[in-house]
Amino acid sequence: MLSKIPHIKNTDSGNFFLLAGPCVVESEEMTMGIAKRVQEITDRLKIPFIFKASYRKANRSRIDSFTGIGDENALNILAKVRETFKVPIVTDIHESDDAAIAAKYVDVLQIPAFLCRQTELLLAAAATGKVVNIKKGQFLSGDSMKFAVDKVRNAGNENVMLTERGSMFGYQDLIVDYRQVVDMKKNNVPVILDITHSLQQPNQTTGVTGGRPDMIELIAKAGIAVGFDGLFVETHPDPKNAKSDGANMLHLDHLEGMLEKLIRIRKAI
Repeated sequence: MLSKIPHIKNTDSGNFFLLAGPCVVESEEMTMGIAKRVQEITDRLKIPFIFKASYRKANRSRIDSFTGIGDENALNILAKVRETFKVPIVTDIHESDDAAIAAKYVDVLQIPAFLCRQTELLLAAAATGKVVNIKKGQFLSGDSMKFAVDKVRNAGNENVMLTERGSMFGYQDLIVDYRQVVDMKKNNVPVILDITHSLQQPNQTTGVTGGRPDMIELIAKAGIAVGFDGLFVETHPDPKNAKSDGANMLHLDHLEGMLEKLIRIRKAI
């Protein structure tokens, strides 16, 4: 699967692969800076790397929440990251019409968890021929994700990945059920653990999602130990001032040290 993604490197290293970057494109300078830093880290550690950033955030609690800097502007920045650093790009899509547009700029189309059952969206993503990463809904079991995978495959696209991002635990918390990796791997697809969104604390009375970034490394270590193929992490040089999801992002300065520990765990098992 990874070998079908343009520009991806280090696929023969035996390491887990990594989807990492900011929640959303905030500016060209910020996006390029994060991409450069993560590329340098992953090259040194021989980790296959896909740069992640949303060009638009459609699922926001409050009407005044930041949603992006404009679709065309953000997509052009993602294309510049891909061209400059020769790394593949993954971004979210939210509506069927988004698929063909985003596919011109990126290498992997990501289906947000809340939209993982949207048939037309999945079929539109499949029709582009790009790799499709489907996030498991917070309200679904790992077994039930087979139907999302089937929709993409029945459209003629075998390039599917699944991502676990926690399950609802009451109204304002998520919990990671590590049994899900076993159930989702039954589909014969790479399975990824989203180690930052799994620590969200949604539905806060302020309308701004909370989080537990202090638990990111713990969740990641457990994910590698139980056999996830890849990790997804949102990272930022200044999470407290990030324009989206800052409460559960990993500080960029902490990424390298965490990845070094995870590689040792991977080798040990």
